[in-house]
Order: sequence, then structure tokens, then C-alpha cells
Amino acid sequence: MGRFPEFSLAQRALNPLRRLIIDRRGVGAVEFAIVTPLLIAAYIGAFELSLGFTVARKTARASSAVSDIVSSQAQGVDKAFLDDMKNVAKNILVPYDSSNYDLKITGIEVTGTTQGKVVWSRGWSDESESATVPYAVNSVTTVPADLDAVNAFVVRTELVVNHQLTLFGSDAGGTIPLTKTSYYRQRFGDTIKCTDC
Repeated sequence: MGRFPEFSLAQRALNPLRRLIIDRRGVGAVEFAIVTPLLIAAYIGAFELSLGFTVARKTARASSAVSDIVSSQAQGVDKAFLDDMKNVAKNILVPYDSSNYDLKITGIEVTGTTQGKVVWSRGWSDESESATVPYAVNSVTTVPADLDAVNAFVVRTELVVNHQLTLFGSDAGGTIPLTKTSYYRQRFGDTIKCTDC
């Protein structure tokens, strides 16, 4: 009975630890406390990602539509017609906020496989809503080589929508610039002139 007193002392010291290991009460609460923040972060991330992809698709559609409309004008364009293109882009972006955008429409006479000359250019920004000239007339610009538009006229539309992250609010400063540049060749004639640009 008194042969191994240190064994019974060690056994008594380890009994509370053994009971703690065996006891399963509260494990679910601890697991829930560990997993919940991860699940919430995954949900918010998935929501923001899907919303961002939707706005990016609408940005691409708006840029493409503006280029398509302008490139179909056989008689030419003027400032009033080009000014209406910002409304086309805004209407395509509905129901998402389109007040924070930059839009540039440029008519390019392509002279080489990747080079062209700016014939006219118009632009708008959400900050001023007034027309600005984003590119100087007769300045040299590049076009994609796969456009295959040598000795042709191309309409380039550049649209940047600064997408506000929804769940973080405007105070967090969480904006992502979604950019799309579209190129369309003129459909009729050799060029599209801007009469009063």
C-alpha cells in the first residue's frame, strides 16, 4: 500500500487533466466561435466578388455598345451626338452606381498594323460632367495588332467605372476601377468625321 506513493500522487495530479480531456461540454461553442468569422468573411467576399463581376460585365457591355453605335454612323458625328453616349453608358450600367466614371471616345485613322492617328476625341469625367479632350488631334496612338484595320477608321471607347465596395461603405475608401476598352471599325465609308469637335 505504501510501496508507490509517488504514483498515486502523480495520478491524483493528472486526474483533473484527464477529466478535462474527456469532458466534451462546450466544444460546439468553441468550434462555432472559431468557424463563424471565417464563414462571415467568405460570405462577404463571395458577395462582393459576384457583384464586382456583374458590374465588370456591364462596363464591358457599355463600352462595346458606345463603340458600336458611333461606328455605325455613316454621315459623321457631332458634339451633341457624342455627348449623348455618356447617357447610353449610364443607362446600361443601371441599377449600379454609374456616377463615378470616366468615358473617352476617340476616332482613329489606322495607318499601320498597330499605329493610328487621332482624328477626333471627346471625354467626360464624373467630376466635371463637361467635355474635355482626352487626346490631341493628329497625335499618334496604338491599336491592337489583331484588329487588322490597316487603312481603316476605328472608334475606340475607354470606360472606367470606379466600383464602390458595397458592404464596406463609402467611408472605407474601397473602390475598384473596372476598365474596358472597345474597338469597332467603321461600317460605312472610309471615315467618321466629327463636324464640330
